[in-house]
Amino acid sequence: MSNIVVSHGLQAREDSVWFPTFRAELTRLGHDVVIPNLPRPDAPERDAWRTALTAAVSGKPEDTILVGHSIGAVNVLRLLESHDPEAGVFAGVVLVSASAHEVGYDLLASFFEGGFDWPRIRAAANGFRVLQAIDDPVNAPEPLEHVGIFVRELGAVATVLPAGGHLGAYPEDHIELPEAVRAVEEFPAA
Repeated sequence: MSNIVVSHGLQAREDSVWFPTFRAELTRLGHDVVIPNLPRPDAPERDAWRTALTAAVSGKPEDTILVGHSIGAVNVLRLLESHDPEAGVFAGVVLVSASAHEVGYDLLASFFEGGFDWPRIRAAANGFRVLQAIDDPVNAPEPLEHVGIFVRELGAVATVLPAGGHLGAYPEDHIELPEAVRAVEEFPAA
């Protein structure tokens, strides 16, 4: 089975949003799920978050699926951008409520500085899945624009939900997100 490593979003922790049910279901299916509590979740720093996420990836990349929510998904992109594919290619990546470019939050602007090296990111993983709600207020005014960029630049397979907002906008939003479990299970290594 696979190692699943999750990067949470702003102000979140391992017990926030959909992570508890996500972890429980994938653990039941035989996966190891790691959700590190990233440093300073109320004031994230790009390099510190990437370093902490990299440290949480203990298995071989080819046995590991990376999952990111919100700015945590951007953190996953930054990890992939710095990853050397010669060390192995990740089994897959799931980006939930992800932004493909700056969306107007000064606190998070550093995560987007310099844009993304899309070819390098694409080369670091065997496949990408994107999960986005069409009414996501964070990726407004056009959440589908972000989805389109991920599909075009990463060859991602997208699932667009008709509702759901930011799919856990606040840490205390304890929701179930079976679509995220299914996205992980779509990868052959899973």
